[in-house]
Amino acid sequence: MPDSQPAPVLPVFYLISGLGADERVFQRLIPLLRGTVHYLPWLAPADPDEPLPAYAQRMAESVPVDERCWLVGVSFGGTVALEIARLRPLALVALVSSIPGADQLPLLLKLVRATGVQNWLPPQLLKFMPRLGQWYFGVGGGEEYRLFRQILWDQEPGYTRWAVRSLFRWDSRDIGPSVQILGSRDRVFPPGPASVEYLIEGGTHFMVYSRAEEIARILNQLAGQFTAEPPVVP
Repeated sequence: MPDSQPAPVLPVFYLISGLGADERVFQRLIPLLRGTVHYLPWLAPADPDEPLPAYAQRMAESVPVDERCWLVGVSFGGTVALEIARLRPLALVALVSSIPGADQLPLLLKLVRATGVQNWLPPQLLKFMPRLGQWYFGVGGGEEYRLFRQILWDQEPGYTRWAVRSLFRWDSRDIGPSVQILGSRDRVFPPGPASVEYLIEGGTHFMVYSRAEEIARILNQLAGQFTAEPPVVP
């Protein structure tokens, strides 16, 4: 009898949402991913000044050391995904609406960091200015806006303040490789001079929800290259 063929190995995805968001932003994406999908929920910071590497170590406890997988991080979730990947060398990182290093913070966020304005603005400010947030994050109307507004209301101020501080203190030296998926109309992390592997025309910072089909197509394509070697990116 001929030898039976081994069953194909399904890719494994770990999804990490953006600052203050949760698994609701992935509700359109998850059904489209071909593989095993896990959502990594945010943990409460151990203290207001918990270092990002220590936080990432706690997050990484849900990712087996010997598992080949994709860490899919959205916005600040991409920062955490890159830090988790330092601890999980078999993990591959896909950044959605995120940046691969602290040196790629846009001018606006560099100014905020330099002035320290984030230290005296209440972290829940956008909760009371949802239309400003809608514009800044590129959120559409109707169901999309209602979801965004609910996420704003559910934000935990202590976590939000910690996350903003952690992003501005991020030491990304010697960070590992990643695949970047960015929207051409992202106001939070607008495309800059650095090359982007996948640029979604018209995509905004909220495109993990609004352009889920395109993002799923890219992630499934990358997962199709799921071998012992890192994927080849265009």
